[in-house]
Parts: sequence; structure tokens; C-alpha cells
Amino acid sequence: MKWTSWLALAALGALAGFIIYSSTQVGGVRCRVCMAFDARTACREVDGATEHDARMAARTNACALIASGVTDTLACERSTPTSEQCAAR
Repeated sequence: MKWTSWLALAALGALAGFIIYSSTQVGGVRCRVCMAFDARTACREVDGATEHDARMAARTNACALIASGVTDTLACERSTPTSEQCAAR
């Protein structure tokens, strides 16, 4: 094999290792958020690196289940959650 083939193989291995490593890292905070919109409710738990990230992702996931369309989804995400609980992992 040429040295460029070995170099490409090493770069590909490093990339695969990085992807596996970063995907197995658990978030530092877990948040459970319950949303109510248009007479429907949904709760979701999400892990995130920060409390803000986990809270926003949980809110988005919950609204995805109970709102339809862009306008309703945005309105749901802007509404006040019925409950929020976050804890460090």
C-alpha cells in the first residue's frame, strides 16, 4: 500500500473513533419538562451538557408531539411549561 493510503486509513479511523467517543458521552444534566397546548399535554426527559440546553430540548420535544405546524409549534415553545425538573447526572 502507498503511504497516502495508510494516511487516509488512519484519518478515517481517527474520525470513527471521535464519532463513537462523542456519541457515548452522557449529558451532565437531565431535565423533564411538561407542556400543555391546545388541550393536550406531553412530557419529555432530555439529557444535555447544560441545564439550558436540556430544558430547551425537552420543551421542543414535548411541543413536537402536541402542536401541528410551524405556527403552533412556535406558540407552544413560547408558552410556560406546566412543570420543569432538572437534576445533575
